[in-house]
Amino acid sequence: MTTNPCAREVLPGKLIELVSVALNACTNLNPEGTRRHIRAALEAGATRDEVLTVLKMASAMSIHSCSLGAPILLEEAKAAGVSPSKKQAPTTLACDKMKTVGQWNAAWDPFYELDPAWTDEFMATGVGIYGNGVFSPKEIELLSIAFDASYTHMYAPGTRRHIKGALKAGAVVEEIMEVLKLCVVQGVQACNLGIPILAEELERSEPADTDMSVGRK
Repeated sequence: MTTNPCAREVLPGKLIELVSVALNACTNLNPEGTRRHIRAALEAGATRDEVLTVLKMASAMSIHSCSLGAPILLEEAKAAGVSPSKKQAPTTLACDKMKTVGQWNAAWDPFYELDPAWTDEFMATGVGIYGNGVFSPKEIELLSIAFDASYTHMYAPGTRRHIKGALKAGAVVEEIMEVLKLCVVQGVQACNLGIPILAEELERSEPADTDMSVGRK
């Protein structure tokens, strides 16, 4: 099951390893898996900038904390009769640019409303990551699907948005399915982590052999 996505060769080997880097470094925070797949990605021809861009994308995925929490905050504040303090609207050049080119996501509206200056700082960072030309639009969408669909993230709005974007960028259904399968393969990390610990604890809990003849007459 775990080797199936590699054996089918629907995705290039390099992309498979980069997706695996993304899953291990972001959603699993697994240092051994991250090292293993970075090494394999480099051996498959990945460049320093490609691996680094994947790690930067992994860092940017944390914005979903705000995508999830900010709407709830606004709803609960309204229910409690509490309003955010009014501040002078700052200049938000990065956000304005995203809106102008049609890349703004409505899911960002709640935290933009709560903290437009910080949102602009994040968007300026994100634009640099996704607009550096290291990956094709299709590769960016496939990597983004892996981040959002991973079993420790499961961010449905982003998964749908990036599947739609991947299809628009030329990905076929089979390629997207392979990315989803790679997400499932990450489940084996539970065994990679737990089985050595289980073996150690079983060994520790086994009673020491004793000489039952000692003291007998």
